Amino acid sequence: MTARSSGEVASALGKGLVSGAAGTALMTLAQMIEMKVSGRAASATPAKAVEKVLDLEPADDAAERRLGELTHWGYGTALGMARGALDAAGLPPVAATAAHFALVWGAELAMLPALELAPPATEWERSQVAKDIGFHALYALGVGLAYRYLDRHEH
Repeated sequence: MTARSSGEVASALGKGLVSGAAGTALMTLAQMIEMKVSGRAASATPAKAVEKVLDLEPADDAAERRLGELTHWGYGTALGMARGALDAAGLPPVAATAAHFALVWGAELAMLPALELAPPATEWERSQVAKDIGFHALYALGVGLAYRYLDRHEH
């Protein structure tokens, strides 16, 4: 593994941040399509997590929806930096994307039960597990593809 300069690490983190936004956009599009098809409402879980951690109480349902969207986009965008860090650490692209998926989905599996916002995944219905894996895999793939694009077109 080759040592990276601070400029290379900063570049990787910056590309990760932009890629995180792209992956979040892809995941959001897939979720919107799934909600339209299934009739499912948007999840309040992102907002509930922030409310619990920061001891917030939104003024109304609209404020809670905005908090949820801001949390979803902020979290997904920021977690893209982890993909950049994996690249800076020298992981090959496919391994970095797989590790990024494991990190992101693993964080959800640990965090939501710890915050008492969801039961452990072992208690979820199989269809919910499959859907959740699919959304997070799509996110990680979107981040990975955007990252590779940015990496190849860096000047």
